[in-house]
Amino acid sequence: MSSVSEIYQFPSTAPAESSTTSTKDEIMGKEEFLTLLVAQLQNQDPLNPNDPTEFTAQLAQFSSLEQLVNLNDSMTEMTDAQIQSDRFTSIDLIGKDVVYQESEFAFDGNPVDIGYQLDGTASSVTMTIQNEYGATLATLNPTDLEAGNHFMEWDGLDSEGNIVPDGKYHIVLQANAGGDETSVAISPLIRSMVTGIDFNTETGGATLYTQAGQVNLSSIVAAYEANSKTTEETASSTEIITEAANTAASLNTTESSLKYEDQLALEQLQYYLQR
Repeated sequence: MSSVSEIYQFPSTAPAESSTTSTKDEIMGKEEFLTLLVAQLQNQDPLNPNDPTEFTAQLAQFSSLEQLVNLNDSMTEMTDAQIQSDRFTSIDLIGKDVVYQESEFAFDGNPVDIGYQLDGTASSVTMTIQNEYGATLATLNPTDLEAGNHFMEWDGLDSEGNIVPDGKYHIVLQANAGGDETSVAISPLIRSMVTGIDFNTETGGATLYTQAGQVNLSSIVAAYEANSKTTEETASSTEIITEAANTAASLNTTESSLKYEDQLALEQLQYYLQR
């Protein structure tokens, strides 16, 4: 009796090589194997029957192969389900700000949020902006030196205060370790709003289009609501609102100090303006 491995094989996912008979036709499936096995038992020599021990081993081997085939099919289904789940997840990112590790970004005349990730405390950080030819255009010295993600807005001005032309630019970082640490790792970060998504039908992956360039979905490290304000921006807005409130209060005080005739004239003017 032939061994199971000789007559029963896994279905191949690789393209069939050019030949007179396709690979798929040469592979015997489980139904064909069972039919052949029953035919062998029905037509065995009564005077020299097959060894029952070998027959049992053949069935056990067939059972193991069948389980592996079913496991392979289940893994394929799980992979397809994960791909679909990632696609639905990526659609929700449209209109949101995403953070990803990348040194290259596109500048179109609008400020770009660039940053860096530290795995420890640094004594100093130097960030330089270079064009696509490697020429340094601007040098920045961030003050956030603690471990974590840090961002700053670059308005596109070079070291001489001139606006750089639209194009692709690179972030080059250097960090010096602080305290007792012998070294500190630093990685460039980009924060930008997602404007579109391109699904790759061959690999099942997704490419996100942001205002600062393209990025793979697998490279995203964080996502936020678009135009979400930082603590400093919120504090600045609060100061503006407080200043406006104080100005309004000052105007009210000035108005109350006017003479009766002036107040009457002001009320008449407001009446005609509201008509």
